[in-house]
Amino acid sequence: MKYKALALDLDGTLINSEKKLSTKNKKAVMEAAERGVHIILASGRPLFGIEPVAEALELSRVGGYILAYNGGNIINCKTKEVVYSRNFPPECIHDVCTLAKEHGVYALSYDKDEVISESDTDEYVLREAKCNDASVRRVENLEQYVNYPVAKFLIAGEHEKLIPIQQELQKRHGDVIDAFCSADYFLEIVPKNVAKDRSLAALLEKLGLQREELIACGDGMNDISMIEYAGLGAAMENAYPPVKEKADIIAPSNDEDGVAEIIAKYF
Repeated sequence: MKYKALALDLDGTLINSEKKLSTKNKKAVMEAAERGVHIILASGRPLFGIEPVAEALELSRVGGYILAYNGGNIINCKTKEVVYSRNFPPECIHDVCTLAKEHGVYALSYDKDEVISESDTDEYVLREAKCNDASVRRVENLEQYVNYPVAKFLIAGEHEKLIPIQQELQKRHGDVIDAFCSADYFLEIVPKNVAKDRSLAALLEKLGLQREELIACGDGMNDISMIEYAGLGAAMENAYPPVKEKADIIAPSNDEDGVAEIIAKYF
């Protein structure tokens, strides 16, 4: 079956270790889009962290989709239509913020084009800001500040501190949220059943496509669901070992233009 859609994680996949979109990957993705391939930028990043990549790829002209917040929002790049949206349950915000403080790490969320946290100097909070080329707005009380709809929270810190928080959040609120590590130092907390595979399924249904017509490329733990879901799941050479185990193929690393290689071979 001919592949008609390509879902791409950003950090560690389409974007290299210097947080840049290489000329080779850019050219390959743009040419695929010009030929009618549905390009889907599927990332845990907030919308404002993905938009610059979409702009560089000219998806507003050729067409494509942004799947932000691990699937909490899907945006049509050409029409700006919100195709899919899920908001974080407000009743869980208190425990997210409190548990982070109890374990000596910082929770964060997003407002417009900024990262919002109670620290603007913590190294892990700054890593999230750097990923999105964003500034950090320090607030006195994150729980009180976030009185508007958000798609997700993230807790950033040393991995061993995140695990008990993850377990406690799942114990208290597992019926309405999911908590998982997208990287060793990032604990993502999203509405229940928000994941890249589920959001891709909703998008493909709107596009009239089958999962067998989709290739998904990723490297992180939050990419496993879409790699398993896609007709062809590709893990980058730099991917976490569990991701590689679930993939159909292993592509060259994000620093070796692995996405361009996949496009050349399968599209």
